[in-house]
Parts: sequence; structure tokens; C-alpha cells
Amino acid sequence: MASRKRCVVLGLLAFLWAQWASEGTEEQEEETCRLLGKFDLNGYVDAQNHSLVIGGLFPIHSRIIPPNESILEPVSAKCEGFNFRGFRWMKTMIHTIKEINQRKDILPNITLGYQIFDTCSTISKAMESAMVLLTGQEENKPNIRNSTGAYLAGIVGSGGSSLSIAASRILGLYFLPQVGYASTCSILSDKFQFPSYVRTVASDKFQSVAMVKLIQHFGWVWVGTIAADDDYGKYGVKTFKEQMESANLCVAFSETIPKVYSNEKMQRAVEAVKSSTARVVVLYASDFDLEPFALEMVHHNITDRTWIASEAWITSALLAKPEYFPYFGGSIGFAVPRTDIPGLKEFLSDVHPSRDPRDVLTIEFWQTAFNCTWPNSSVPYNVDHRVNMTGREDRAHAMSHTLCTGEEKLEDLRNTYLDVSQLRITNNVKQAVYVLAYALDHLSRCEEGQGPFVPGNTCAYLPDFDPWQLMFYVKAVRFTTHDGKTVQMDKNGDVMGLYDILNWQLDGNGEIAFVKVGEYIFKENKFELIFKKNSTIFWNTESSQLPHSVCTDVCAPGTRKGIRQGEPICCFDCIPCADGHVSEEAGQRECEQCGEDYWSNAQRSKCVLKDVEFLAYDDALGLTLVVLSVFGALVALAVMVVYGVHRRTPLVQANGRGLSFLTQASLATTALSSMLFIGKPYDWSCMARQVTLALGFSLCLSCILGKTVSLFLAYRISKSKTRLISMHPICPKIMVLLSVLVETGICIAYLVLEPPKVYKNMESQNVKIILECNEGSVEFLCSMFGIDIFLALLCFLTTFVARQLPDNYYEGKCITFGMLVFFIVWISFVPAYLSTKGKFKVAVEIFAILASSYGLLGCIFAPKCFIILLRPERNTDEIVGGRVPTVDKSIQLTSASVSSELNNTTVSTILDD
Repeated sequence: MASRKRCVVLGLLAFLWAQWASEGTEEQEEETCRLLGKFDLNGYVDAQNHSLVIGGLFPIHSRIIPPNESILEPVSAKCEGFNFRGFRWMKTMIHTIKEINQRKDILPNITLGYQIFDTCSTISKAMESAMVLLTGQEENKPNIRNSTGAYLAGIVGSGGSSLSIAASRILGLYFLPQVGYASTCSILSDKFQFPSYVRTVASDKFQSVAMVKLIQHFGWVWVGTIAADDDYGKYGVKTFKEQMESANLCVAFSETIPKVYSNEKMQRAVEAVKSSTARVVVLYASDFDLEPFALEMVHHNITDRTWIASEAWITSALLAKPEYFPYFGGSIGFAVPRTDIPGLKEFLSDVHPSRDPRDVLTIEFWQTAFNCTWPNSSVPYNVDHRVNMTGREDRAHAMSHTLCTGEEKLEDLRNTYLDVSQLRITNNVKQAVYVLAYALDHLSRCEEGQGPFVPGNTCAYLPDFDPWQLMFYVKAVRFTTHDGKTVQMDKNGDVMGLYDILNWQLDGNGEIAFVKVGEYIFKENKFELIFKKNSTIFWNTESSQLPHSVCTDVCAPGTRKGIRQGEPICCFDCIPCADGHVSEEAGQRECEQCGEDYWSNAQRSKCVLKDVEFLAYDDALGLTLVVLSVFGALVALAVMVVYGVHRRTPLVQANGRGLSFLTQASLATTALSSMLFIGKPYDWSCMARQVTLALGFSLCLSCILGKTVSLFLAYRISKSKTRLISMHPICPKIMVLLSVLVETGICIAYLVLEPPKVYKNMESQNVKIILECNEGSVEFLCSMFGIDIFLALLCFLTTFVARQLPDNYYEGKCITFGMLVFFIVWISFVPAYLSTKGKFKVAVEIFAILASSYGLLGCIFAPKCFIILLRPERNTDEIVGGRVPTVDKSIQLTSASVSSELNNTTVSTILDD
């Protein structure tokens, strides 16, 4: 607190043009003070016969005349650039005070006066005005809150945010209530710095949130900012940037407009707008600050920009000129809700310079409005001492030689002063006066003993109350306006942020119209941006369509955002999603991984079901294998038919007719079992395929083994030339039965303990699901087929040994070739099976099954069928079963004869030498 007071004291010293000097002599008993100079202020005072005075600070001029640098001592500057809008605000305050004085329900028996000063839209004049309101310029000693002789209750003002901040730092020292009507800077909500400041206009905190919601609504993400080089612009843009960041939006550039014209700074701002890819720019500045910037836009012919306007300039007649429309047309922004004020237009029209020759403001208004010079007046006419807006040459409007007649008609004017169609800030002025009036009324109605102040619940009394006592009532004020709206302030002295959304369009007369296209209102416990259903927004673009303002276009589905190091998040690269990942919506930060049954499509924009691959029946390969499988089974059945028809012939009876039938049946089974490998696999088919194949080959090979053992015995008999005990005919059958039983036992254990199941193979190919069978236990599988391999090996060894039997029908050699084919097929199957994937892997296995079945069928039974069907003369007992005479006198038995004898008798066969 002490440091703040020291800062304020330094500020007072800087802005006070008068200093107190003590003069005294030894005879003088008390000190006297005198002012060294007076502030050059203009305004209106009506304080006589009023017990309370309300001060007012209004920007009736837009600037001060630049000081003469040759004058070294401080001088109170003069003002220029008459502001019709500020003049109307000031008149509205006077109208409102007169209205309150006429009412009987507010402050009965008490009238309000006013003391109003022109701040000239500059901080120095605002400070001068605040000091005069507090101390006056006529007294020998300062008399705080009594500059007019009446009691100063509070202040309405000071227009722009920077002016209110400057004035409030002085007024806040005394806790003197100050009610703002146009200052929206968010820092004014800080009650530690500005304890006595409240306002009837919403804080920029609300407006910044509304702007960001507007930007989001139209899909803009890349927005520039231009701000005035003052508190309003800086704090406004600061709050706006914070809201943009929280919404993950980006500010393309941020430049300031100098308060004092600087060509370098102005060109920097212009170049930022010109070179940026952002087509939407937020302007946080007053209309006075924007005027030179607007001229630069015209000079550089910068079009095709959409401007988001703050409330400070969206309804400004200074900028809303037809010549600016090609550059600022289509501007969209927020404005304080408009209203109508009964009787205001009539009051504004009741003004004439002839009524008071000392009323310099009215004379200047008349001269500026009608472009003439009032006779016998020293008030300058429309002089502009500045370097012109583009900084290229000095200019000063020459004095008009047309004299005003006094007969000019105000109703013929087309300026901001009499335009009551857009009463927005004007209504805030009215409400600000009423805030103080209602606070004073509540204070006057306090009953002793029931007051809000301690100790003793005391009251304050009119007119000599302390400022902080009135401030208590100001903070708690709540009233209903003439248009039915409620005014209530929060703990920070702010009102709710409600706005009209306006769009600059041309009307039928070629003038700029502020068309209301929506609202920002509080609805259902939250603020909402609502646009009119039938409203049409004008966009100042080449296509007249909604502008496109992005740093990088939104990444299309199938891509993700890739961060550019050191650049805003709105500037990024679009990186295609990896295989198996998708981004279904545009602008996604990350790609999402597809589920295990899904894969990304070619565009990476959607997860689609993976192609399920298996060897289908309708597939060309599958159909071919089915045909071969059925054909093989039919061939085996045909052989069985041939054997059945010719079952009594010697060739069929030779070497085990029953084993032959079993062999043929097993070969038909193995051929048909390959069909279990075709089609969509199921758990039952996975269990059936391997078991059927194993049992089929087990039966086939065990039957062949029975034959080969008989041949082996015959070969041993022929070699040893001795009588041996022959093998009983039931022995091969027992051998077959044992082999099949062992195989069946292993298969049952396999199916019970670790049965095969359907398996989705997703490792081989990402884009496909290969449906295959997980064979379960490798040990059981090896055991099953290990028995088949063992039987096949025994068959091969026994027949290989007996292959040299001199027989008219070489069955031993046929079985040997059959076994060779069997082993060649399955040995070549292993590397082929391991090197293929998907349905081709199954096809290789089916091919091995069919090849081995065809090989056994062809090698063993084809020669016999050839003799039975085509060479029946060779199918006789003499040729098939008889002994064959030998040249070397050695008796050799044929395989067929031995087989015949072994099958028809159990008597020992004697081989003589």
C-alpha cells in the first residue's frame, strides 16, 4: 500500500501544472498557497442550487494539438478533432440527470447537478479533468470533492480504457466512486488497483471469449491481431491470446498501432497484414486509433480481409464510410446491445450556439456539423495540426470562409450526433448515471440502527457522506432499466457480457449498415453464440463466401498432424497414417490402430474387415483339388469294383484278397479326406482332417505291410531252399488290426487332451486373416504320423528285399515303387509346406495326400487291373499260381504261387534242391 501511494504521489507531481509555494515572512503567522496556472479545460457545469454533483468525463474531442517544442515550460494543451459521438454521450448524461431530478421515486427532495469535462481522448486531459473535479482551480487551498461548491458524489467516465485507468488511479486514492460506460479493459476488474471503479459495460474478458467462439464457429484457426498501443489494446489482445491458446487456435501475427503516428510502426503493422496467410484479423482499438490504419489499408489497396471488430469501433461512424467499404466491408464484431431512449432525440435537437456565446463546445459542434464559421467567434474551425495519416505531408484545413447564419437545421444533418438508431454506449452512459443515482437513493433511505456500517449499524447521510460509504451501495446496486433489463454488478464491479453480433453491409442508399446477424447471450446457465436463422452475412472476399483462414489446411482423413518444430500448432505437416492405423476424421492429431480383425483401407481413412483367406470350394485351386480328390476316390472304388467282379480269379486271390479290398477302401478314404482341408475351417473339421488322414494311411500301410511280409517270407523260402513254417492267413489281419488300434488310441488321446482348433493367423499378412487350423500338440501329431511313417518304412524294407522274386507279375517291385513314390512325395512335401503361406500351404498338403494316394493306387493296383481287364489270358492258375521250370535246375517259387499256397493251406512247403 505504501509503494502504491508513493507511485500516486509521483503521478500527481507529473500531471499537476500548479505547485504549491509557501511564502512567508517573520511577521506572517500562517502560510498561503496559490496556483501558478490553470488547466485548459472545456465542459459544462450546473452545480448551483444542487446539493450533490456528479462529475462527467467524455471524449468530446479526439486528440490534442501537438505541443510547440520551442516552449520549454509545461503548458496545458488544447484540443481538436470534434467528436460527435462523445458530444452525444455528454448530452445523454445531462438528459439523464434532468430525468432523475424530475422523478419522485428516486432521491425525492434532492436534485443532482453536474460538472462535465472534455478529456480530448488523451490521458493528460483525463488526469487534468480528474484533478479539477477534486480540487478546483479557483481556491487558494485544495478542497477535495468540492470544486464547484456542491458535494461531489461520484464520477461518470472517462471513455476509453486508458483514460479510465489514469483517472481511477487518482480517484481511487479517495475511494471516490467512478462508473465507466465504455472502458472494457480487463485490468479495471482488479479491485486492488482500482478499488472504486465499476462499469456498466462488460469486461473484455467476456468479449475475448465471445470472439474465440465466433472464430471457432466459422472454422478459422489462423488469425492475426492488431491492437492500439494503449491499455485497451494491449490488455484486450492479451486476454484474447489466452483464450485462443486454451482453444488450441493460433495467432498468426500481433502488431500495434502507434498512438502518436510513427511511419515505421505503422508500416510494420500494414506489412504484417499484407504478407500473412491469415485472412481474418482481430482489431482491438478505438475508432480514433484505427483511422490512420484504415487510410494505410486504402493506400496499399489491401482487400480480401475479414476484420473482427471489438465494441470500440464496430458502430463507429468515423470508419463506417462508403469509401472504406471495399477494405472493411463485411467486418463482423461485437457491440453492446442497442436500445431506444425516450425523449433523447428531442433533447439532442434542442441545441443552438446563440443561446450562450461562452458555450465554445456548442459553437464548435455547429461549425463542424454545418461546415461554416460562427460570426464573431474565436473558436477555430476544423483545424488539424497533425502530420497526415499516411505520414507523407503536413496538412491543416484552411478556415472556412462561409459564415454560419444560425438558420441551419439540425434535422438536415446526417452525422453520428443525431443518429439514435444505434444507442449502445449512449445507453451505458444513462445506466452509469442511474447507478450513482440509485446508490445515493439507497444511502438516503438508510434507517438509523439498521445501517450497514460498523460499529452500531450506523448510516451515512446526505450530503456529507464519505466516498467509501457510497461505494458500498454502488457495489450492491440492482435496478431495472427503462427497457426492462436488469443492471447488477459482480464482485469486480462488472456487468454481464451480452453482445449483438453486427456485420457491415451496404444498404440501398450505398451507406454502411450495421446489420445484426446474431447475439452472444447468457442462456441456460451458460453463454451461447446464436445466429439468426434468416440472416445473411456479407463476406468481403473475392468469392463472397466464408473466408478460409488457416496456416495449414486441415489434414484429410488418412493423415495426422505432424508438428513443425518452433512453429505454432496450427502450422503442421500432414503425415499419412501407418499401415493398420486410420484417422477417420479430418484434423486428427494421432492415428488410431485398427482392431485385430480389421485393417486400414487404401486411403487410411477407415478400418475395414480383413480379407479372410482359406482354400474355398469356389476357388479355382480348391475346385481343382476337389475334382482330383473325388476322382481319386472314384478310381479306388472302381478298382474295388473290378476286384469284386473278378474276385475269384487267380490274380485277385493271390497275396490276400481281403487286404487288397481294405487297401483300396483306405486309399478312397485318404483321397476323400483331402476335402476336409478345403473350405472354411471349423473346430470339427480341424479335428477330423488330421485324424481321418492318419487313420486312412495307417489302414492302407498296415494292409500293404501284411502283403510285404508275405512276400518277404516267400523270398526267404526261395533263398534258403528249406521248408519253413508259413505265416497263418490271420496274422496279416491281426497286424492290420493292431496297427489301426494303436493309431486310433493315439488319435483319441489327441482329440481329448489337446485337440486342434481354428486359428486366425494375422502374422503372415497384415491385410489378411488366414484361417487355418492350430494343430494343437505337436507331440501327438508326430506320434500319429510317426506310426504311418514307421509302417511305410517297414513296407519299403520288406518289399525291397523281396523285389527280386521271379514272378510273372512283379507285385514286390510294384509295392517297392509305390513306397518310393510315397516317400518322395512326403519328403518333398516338408520344405514346400514350410515355405508357403495361407491357402497355398493347405493346397500343398492336399497335393501331397492326393499324390501319395494316386501313387500307391497306381503302382500297386494299376498293373493288376491292366491284366484283369485287358489281358485276361494271363489271369490263369498256370501263369499266376503255377511253378515255373528253371534252367539251372533250381526250384524257385514265384511270389504269386507262394502267396497262393500260403493262403490256401497251412501245410509246410518243401523246397527241394
